[in-house]
Amino acid sequence: MDKIKNKIRPVFPFTAIVGQEEMKLALILNVIDPKIGGVMIMGDRGTGKSTTIRAIADLLPEIEVVDDDMFNSHVSDYDLMSDLVKQQIESKLNVKTHFIKVPMVDLPLGATEDRLCGTIDIEKALHEGVKSFEPGLLAKANRGILYVDEVNLLDDHLVDILLDSAASGWNTVEREGISIRHPARFVLVGSGNPEEGELRPQLLDRFGMHAEIRTVKDPSLRVKIVEQRAQFDQDPYGCIQEYSDKQQELKDIIIKAQKNLMNVVIDYDLKVKISQICGILNVDGLRGDIVTNRAAKAFAAYQNKDEVDIEDIKTVITLCLRHRLRKDPLETIDSGDKVSDVVSEILS
Repeated sequence: MDKIKNKIRPVFPFTAIVGQEEMKLALILNVIDPKIGGVMIMGDRGTGKSTTIRAIADLLPEIEVVDDDMFNSHVSDYDLMSDLVKQQIESKLNVKTHFIKVPMVDLPLGATEDRLCGTIDIEKALHEGVKSFEPGLLAKANRGILYVDEVNLLDDHLVDILLDSAASGWNTVEREGISIRHPARFVLVGSGNPEEGELRPQLLDRFGMHAEIRTVKDPSLRVKIVEQRAQFDQDPYGCIQEYSDKQQELKDIIIKAQKNLMNVVIDYDLKVKISQICGILNVDGLRGDIVTNRAAKAFAAYQNKDEVDIEDIKTVITLCLRHRLRKDPLETIDSGDKVSDVVSEILS
């Protein structure tokens, strides 16, 4: 235990977090299938957003990365490896690997584009003919989680870059005719407080899921959360030990779901119903349909099933669509309730 204390900064266990089921489910589904497109978490201050996001990163199994590679390159998946590693593999060179914890990268509000994307050393390139690249946060986040707190206060230009990289899985840096690209496949997690300003609708639409969290009102539940936090602050390693079995159980379920995801099918009639719901709700574009299909499959895999059923869709569809509805300032009904009403009508 002493060795552990010296090496690891304690992280609150994911399975110990009380309540906020919507946020926890959205994070788990994005970890099972990163192609869902990330999650936007909007809610009151002090509701455990940051704690939960750090906890899911800590829970995930370690990943195998290529030695001396600045992009956490995968050893066999071409979409997740840098051009240099591809060349080494194609040249039949022996590529050594090691295991690391899933990267959890924070994007600070004051970050510049260079800090995010990385920079090319022009002087070195011109004088020595060497492409010298200083990696940014997108490189560090490859195959991990990129967390942006208060994303609604982040410069729109940076949000655009983030969303483009998250969607394409690649980051390209160009300067003075020199171009470098590298894999940047990560789960993008944004959080914010709606009182501090909304995100532009076209940017909001690019997040796969949208979880809303509220401060817990039940007094006994609030006491439980406070006591649990106090227990962790007093003896973090004891708390981690107490939840180790539950943590391992959830980790095993996630690993199994990731492997089983490609075998999960969704019936054509259910796909039609999803698109019908999106049509009735006037959801622009097809992102809503695509994300709901993906999320339903991930949820089925999470439950160790091979086929999506109506209940799976009902569980995930509000998370996938509520932020894609056109906002009417005069409307009193919540967008989540609006989705639920149409869903109960179509998926009865």
